[in-house]
Amino acid sequence: MSEVPQTDVSRPSALPTAKLHNRAPQNLSEQNSAEYLDNIENEWNKRVDTEIETLVDGMVDLVSLASIGDKDKFRMAQEAFQAQSRADSMVRAANSLLAITHSLKLLLLLSDEQQISQKRDAELKVIREQKTEARKECAALLNELL
Repeated sequence: MSEVPQTDVSRPSALPTAKLHNRAPQNLSEQNSAEYLDNIENEWNKRVDTEIETLVDGMVDLVSLASIGDKDKFRMAQEAFQAQSRADSMVRAANSLLAITHSLKLLLLLSDEQQISQKRDAELKVIREQKTEARKECAALLNELL
């Protein structure tokens, strides 16, 4: 009875050691939060730009493959294969963009709403101060004209 029952469930013995991102190691203590957030934003933008570039290149290739003319069966089969592979890569890019969108939505939903509202309120305060200063300047200029 002291035997461990055997099952077909995998039991990982250690955490995976694969590197998911090829980032240059940075000392986080040297980076302030604004720089850190800017770096993360740039990474997201690069991912989106890469996927959109894949979609655009695929569409350009599909349009170029859609030429009408005298073609033999080999050429038609070759173009059909190229069109199918381009369409597959475009579908992968579109699915990746959907995953990016989903991740960004989750980041927004799970982010610190208090910090976002404080930042928005601070920006609103600065804009209101700028507005009142601009009104004072306009009133002074108007008084000089009159």
